[in-house]
Amino acid sequence: MIAIGLMSGTSLDGIDAALVNIKGSGAKTSIELIQSTTLPYENKMKARIKQACDPKNSNVPLISQLNMELGYHFLQACQQVCQEANVSTNCLDFVASHGQTIWHEPSSDTSYPNTFQIGEPSVIAYGLKTVVVSDFRMMDMAAGGEGAPLVPYSESILYQSKENSRLLQNIGGIGNVTVLPKNGNLNDIFAFDTGPGNMIIDEVMTQLFGKTFDDSGETAAKGTIIPSLQKVLHDHDYLAITPPKSTGRELFGIEFTDTLLKQYNQEDRYNVVTTVTDFTAFSIAESYRRFVFPKIGTENVQVILGGGGAHNLTLKAMLESYLPEVEILTQDDFGQSSDAKEAIAFAIMGNETLHKKPSNVPSATGAKNAVILGNITPNPFENS
Repeated sequence: MIAIGLMSGTSLDGIDAALVNIKGSGAKTSIELIQSTTLPYENKMKARIKQACDPKNSNVPLISQLNMELGYHFLQACQQVCQEANVSTNCLDFVASHGQTIWHEPSSDTSYPNTFQIGEPSVIAYGLKTVVVSDFRMMDMAAGGEGAPLVPYSESILYQSKENSRLLQNIGGIGNVTVLPKNGNLNDIFAFDTGPGNMIIDEVMTQLFGKTFDDSGETAAKGTIIPSLQKVLHDHDYLAITPPKSTGRELFGIEFTDTLLKQYNQEDRYNVVTTVTDFTAFSIAESYRRFVFPKIGTENVQVILGGGGAHNLTLKAMLESYLPEVEILTQDDFGQSSDAKEAIAFAIMGNETLHKKPSNVPSATGAKNAVILGNITPNPFENS
């Protein structure tokens, strides 16, 4: 089947679209990446999404408008990736869209943990005359899970090894790891959010340098660590929480960064970028030492980086200094796309949904059961 996977993450870089040829299902799945692309968000759109994520400044009309507007952006991303691949949209068998998360609260003071993704799938289904699978997180939550992380299923298909334990570390807005013990199976997998990925770095870059991200980590490479800030960040409560756990903009978003910048407004701006970059590296390494290495050891362990943070050379170097005992690679070293990783993952999960097969990993999300994920929007022209 020819399909598109769509992902718009917490980093708000834009919409990643992966056009794939997918065959089979379950352990017999094979997938070929035909083309990948990213449709960047304009600054005004990015600001509106951030406002929708902010409980103090958000409102229902804004969220409702964005739901439709993002639907058209997702449609445009699909059209763009097909055009770049010189493939007609008429060839599409389905689209799998994660949507844009504007709220994720798996652990709530209320009796109802919740999550909310927007980007209207009906717009995509109508525009492409195809089936759309969306809203993947909610069924896992209904089954008692965190609704995250969801990529472990696809990573087991693509990266399981008999010789090496592999830690698939995504560094998007948030960092998350999938642990694939060597010669293991789905029941052996565990995964969780390690903490901030690019989210704090990107917001600091925006406010202090007027740039949306730190290209290759060049800004962080020019500064030095601020010891007092480093200690505060290294002592963050999230790092001590035992998995399964997940986090997002609610904890490490603009409010967190605003507070940090106000408290350290006398510090050199390069040093601030260096220190928050160190926090991302430390949060990953500390997560491994607390919750991963005690289970799988450090022998024959490969850390495989994906997401936008995989291109941050300063972050990668910091991670290598924190974890000298393991091999650190990127998905590109395996012939895979670091940027398209999560879009491909949702194409795989959408394929499982259409085959009526579960694609959550309860050991990763904390769900009571393996369940079929997602809502299906049919091709509205199927009978015409």
